[in-house]
Amino acid sequence: MASIRIDNYLRDQGFFDTMAEDVRRGLTSTPKMLPPKYFYDDEGSELFERITEVPEYYPMREEGKLLDAIAPDVMRWMRPAEIVELGSGSSTKTRALLDAAVREDTLRSYIPFDVSESIILEAGEVLERRYPSLDLHGVVGDFQRHLDKIPEANGRRLVLFLGSTIGNMFAAQRIELLRDIRTLLGPEDYLLLGTDLVKDPSIIEPAYDDSQGVTAAFNKNMLRVINNGLDGDFDPEAFDHEAFFNHEEARIEMHLRPHTRQHVTLKKIDLEVDVSPTETIWTECSHKFTRERVSEMLEAAGLQLQEWHAAPGDMFGLSLSCAKG
Repeated sequence: MASIRIDNYLRDQGFFDTMAEDVRRGLTSTPKMLPPKYFYDDEGSELFERITEVPEYYPMREEGKLLDAIAPDVMRWMRPAEIVELGSGSSTKTRALLDAAVREDTLRSYIPFDVSESIILEAGEVLERRYPSLDLHGVVGDFQRHLDKIPEANGRRLVLFLGSTIGNMFAAQRIELLRDIRTLLGPEDYLLLGTDLVKDPSIIEPAYDDSQGVTAAFNKNMLRVINNGLDGDFDPEAFDHEAFFNHEEARIEMHLRPHTRQHVTLKKIDLEVDVSPTETIWTECSHKFTRERVSEMLEAAGLQLQEWHAAPGDMFGLSLSCAKG
């Protein structure tokens, strides 16, 4: 049986330095901000997997149904030898693609890339049983810093960036990351990108403020991640989770607002911060797209849209693109 290998690039001083810089800059800015990549310690990754199962969270279901629908045809004509997945998580919805690729008898390796080693290992145990002949090579890293650590291509490659994670970034960041992803693609390689689409806010907002409070716990867990990394004394339960749709920017915003004034000390970076109930810490944006915006974004990064697939009602979109000449 195959055994998953793990390369971990988050066990170094560089990760601490990056967190220290991000947090110092974010908590001394106006408005206060923390990057969403700090949601994802092991606990945060597990909470996100729970979010994908709550009734209100449609993106996972809609994307999964869309992947089920297109996987056989995409794999039949593309016939990849290798699949690389950025932000792989539990790799659950990826199985539709892996199943279809294995049936074509061309797929040799799967490279899950995530910030959580434990979730890659857990997924690896399932994948080893399901695909015993597949070479599994996990990479633990930050996709804004460690894409160059992905092993060299071993045949025709399909890169997956699903879940509309691209929407968590601002426009310039999205283009920069897509340009980096482009460097992973050879002349016959493709990127399959998942993007949540613009729709009625009455559908979007509950997905980020579910009735079970899982998203609220996920949001507050970021403060624990910061505490653990920088020896801080945030009290996560002193903050309320807020999520709303910003119509002008076509995005969901998630914030943490304190009940009372909070005085926070982060010992490892010698930083003290006050957070008032009249302000928030902005923890995430989730931009929503149209086909036109996705095409423009890809073009700006040197990629060319080849196929577009949308769920009924434009609930979710999948775009297949390749590197331009």
